Amino acid sequence: MKQSDSKNTTLAILSVGLLTFIGILNETSMNVTYPILVKQFGAPLSTIQWITTGYLLTVTIIMGTTAYLLRQIPARWLHLGAGVAFILGSCLAALSNNFSLLLIGRIIQGIATGFSTPIMFQLIFTQVPKEKLGLMTGVAGMIISLAPALGPTYGGIVLSFASWRMIFWLLLPLALISILGGQLYVRNRPMGNQTSFSYAALLLLGISLFFVVYAMSIIGSQGLSAAFLINLLIGLVFFAAFVYVNDHGKSQLLNLTIFKKPTIVLAALTYFILQFANIGLSVTIPTYAEYVLSASSLIAGLCLLPGSFVGAIISPWAGKLADKYGFKQPISIGGILFFLGNLGFALLQPVLTPALIILCHVTFRAGFNLAFANSISNASTLVDKKNVSDVNSAFNMIQQFAGSLGVSIATALISLNQKYGQGSLATRSYQGGKLDFCLFALLGLIAICLIWHNFHLQARSTNE
Repeated sequence: MKQSDSKNTTLAILSVGLLTFIGILNETSMNVTYPILVKQFGAPLSTIQWITTGYLLTVTIIMGTTAYLLRQIPARWLHLGAGVAFILGSCLAALSNNFSLLLIGRIIQGIATGFSTPIMFQLIFTQVPKEKLGLMTGVAGMIISLAPALGPTYGGIVLSFASWRMIFWLLLPLALISILGGQLYVRNRPMGNQTSFSYAALLLLGISLFFVVYAMSIIGSQGLSAAFLINLLIGLVFFAAFVYVNDHGKSQLLNLTIFKKPTIVLAALTYFILQFANIGLSVTIPTYAEYVLSASSLIAGLCLLPGSFVGAIISPWAGKLADKYGFKQPISIGGILFFLGNLGFALLQPVLTPALIILCHVTFRAGFNLAFANSISNASTLVDKKNVSDVNSAFNMIQQFAGSLGVSIATALISLNQKYGQGSLATRSYQGGKLDFCLFALLGLIAICLIWHNFHLQARSTNE
């Protein structure tokens, strides 16, 4: 690759990555506003959390279209549309005078991130030389993992001197810079090897994901009720219908045949757990700090800042480590640290202070960033090059759906205890936080088992 081409590719990735960064930053920056919005709109926590869950669901559904659209439309124009959607959604959210308008604005914002994240990975997987793949996926991993952790800190800082509406206004100049950079440097051509799109499959998948997440949010107000079971069952039925239509229709929304490989399934499950806990903790920690520790929005957000910086430092290094030694080492070490950080939250909860929260979160983030981007990069090497875009699209959808479930379940457990628990609000929130921390620790242990089994299968396949 010529030096000028390499520079243009890097600038293209950074331009698209900037829109991805501010989209995800804005996604979690509202987490510290939950107590404020509960009072302003007179709605329970289980309702307010939809400004994040609805956003992530939109991202998930939009990502289902990217494998097709990137084959038909130049990424340059898709990125432009994403940038415009972010600006429109931000303006509507900032100007909203009721919860419904705020939610609609967030959904429009979700369209932007739904396009920008897969575009970023597509540029990396198709235009970056193999010897630099680990480094660039590390940079991408830093963007999509640093942003959600920085979001609450950004939101807390803004709330310390202005209204929550300013959270949206301040990001608009960066969106304009991203649009300009994308128009100047994004140059990849669509492959054009798919002529139709399965709208039915997309509709079925969207309905399925909505009902599953909605079922989880019901836990926050009704517990494991009949309404929860009915909505969960509806979601599963629609998902089964999606799989059938996707596999038997004239065109496919996703190439699900990639999941016939056990190693891809294991990598996807690991990826899901990592992001579930990552986004879940980005909600749990500031909410817990505000309700239980009586911390301000600023302090609650700052609890996540050191871990964010550690993650930013580790991500590129994790990619280089994978380039040099293979994926097993960074992903395995990452899984262990991921588990230890979550275990720390569960065991130390009775004496948790902002300092201990930071210590556990730094450990968690170190593990997360070692394993996260390397998991999708590893998966992309396990399929033929023609299927890389399918891995990209599927894993990015998994990432967003995991985040939406993480938010929904984490807030539901706290909200449920706030509503039905005994004692003060702080005591009830403490009990909800305990359930969250124990859940994340259990998932960390499961992730270690999945990682070990995955690389055992990969080693056996190589030896054969």
